[in-house]
Amino acid sequence: MAVSIKSKREIELMRESCRLLATVHKALEEAIKPGMSTLDIDRLGEKLIRDLGCIPNFKDYHGYPASICVSVNDEVVHGIPSKHRILQEGDIVSLDAGLIYKGYHSDAARTHAVGKISSDAQKLIDVTRQSFFEGIKMAKAGNHLHDISNAIDAYVSQFGYGIVRDLVGHGIGTQLHEDPQIPNFAQKRRGIRLEPGMTLAIEPMINMGRADVEWLDDDWTVVTEDGSLSAHYENTILITEGEPEILTLY
Repeated sequence: MAVSIKSKREIELMRESCRLLATVHKALEEAIKPGMSTLDIDRLGEKLIRDLGCIPNFKDYHGYPASICVSVNDEVVHGIPSKHRILQEGDIVSLDAGLIYKGYHSDAARTHAVGKISSDAQKLIDVTRQSFFEGIKMAKAGNHLHDISNAIDAYVSQFGYGIVRDLVGHGIGTQLHEDPQIPNFAQKRRGIRLEPGMTLAIEPMINMGRADVEWLDDDWTVVTEDGSLSAHYENTILITEGEPEILTLY
């Protein structure tokens, strides 16, 4: 496993890539409303990214046909935008997006409420978000990678939710997916030692029901096997000499 350590120059480029992505996510969050199609979200997201002079890094990645992964309700990740999929009041929608700025990738995801949602759905979104912050408490130089995984698991498990095991976080830099893989569930091994200059995409995916997922016939869309709601929260972070720096917050 070759985990890249970013130079000062590379870190500055990563910071800017991530800062720009955060502005895209903020604009998308503000735009979401009942009656929009998931394709509307994708088209807006791609325009925002290209207007910044950047490249949407998901588009055509291993053949993925869109710029924004738009996943509704029981869709976990990699939902393909469609003009026929209309957001309804009470839905939850996960947006996973990234861009390339001067050769450096950023990656972040958020799950949003569409209009007024149930208290159970809101709790799932809140717990998923907080699980990220519980995980990165351990994202410090000298700790081990799986300290992050174990912290996420310990927090989420107390709510009885399912932690998706088939999909994990990852390193990021000049490639969208770099080493290491970062599970969101407890690990027996410690994993690599964290070092300053590592950039990681931490992304818990949490199901209201069981952890099991399946792929639809489009070979992209991942859904919960039991049909329960799923939420996703992701940021690109930088390991430093002290506290981790969250690069994609807005």
